[in-house]
Amino acid sequence: MDLLVAMRVYVRVVERGSMSAAARDLGMGQPAVSERIERLESHLGTRLLRRNTRKISLTDAGVAFYERSKHALEVADDAVAAVAQDAASQHKSMRGRIRMAAPHGVGEVVLPPLLLRLRDRHPHLKIDLVLNDRVVDPVTEGVDISLRLGDCGEGSFVARRLGHVRRVLVAAPDYLLRHGRPAKPAELIDHPFVRVTGLFNNGQLPLVSNGQQTEPAPIQIALNMSHWRPVHALLLGGAGIGVLQEPVCTEDLASGRLTEVLPEFAVPGFDLHALYPAARPIAPRIRAVLSLLEEHLPGILR
Repeated sequence: MDLLVAMRVYVRVVERGSMSAAARDLGMGQPAVSERIERLESHLGTRLLRRNTRKISLTDAGVAFYERSKHALEVADDAVAAVAQDAASQHKSMRGRIRMAAPHGVGEVVLPPLLLRLRDRHPHLKIDLVLNDRVVDPVTEGVDISLRLGDCGEGSFVARRLGHVRRVLVAAPDYLLRHGRPAKPAELIDHPFVRVTGLFNNGQLPLVSNGQQTEPAPIQIALNMSHWRPVHALLLGGAGIGVLQEPVCTEDLASGRLTEVLPEFAVPGFDLHALYPAARPIAPRIRAVLSLLEEHLPGILR
């Protein structure tokens, strides 16, 4: 049995929370993943995971083995990357693998051009990008760098601020022609509001005036989506009024497909941070990615 490969499979199962999700990440069949775990447990002579029909959980031995396996894999990857880096030093190209997490909007719209730039600069660096909108400790999430919006909370990580993501209240010009343009925040209640699930749960949209006074505006939530893309499509189609992160609608605003509503007011945006584990030295490949993000993201977001 290749113990290092088995450890890599086990770590991915723990971090993804299921055999099937780990199998998709690793490009393996689920039976092969299950077999690797069973052989690993047999080799160790102890049960690592408790399985039931809905989820897996870790035994005490499983927790200890995960923590040590995670560290061992990081050391192994760093060792391979260091040797490969020395061998390719004449090309000044970083090697190894970076696993990143990011919110959907940032990951789908803002990051791809930066990842292309990163590939140009370090063509031998392999990149895994996971998209979700949760704020999770990168150690728990199993990533090297986690980009997160808003309050980062507390955890065993370092947070670097990369910029501010502005949000805008928008609608299609055709919708406003047919239904009228709100002249003041209180008039938003007369229009169907399209939102991403979890936002403005209290039925109030916070708006900040030029005088920096916050004026909560009541909204009528008519369409509720779990992802920003259908919200974007519905707003373009004239379904109502809604809030989008500015990077995902910059081109629409420039072309006139969308227009700002109540432009004298601002919807509070989110600070964007890069989170990375604090418990170990930063690997050169992680420093390289952080350096690129700090170099380019603030300008893009402005």
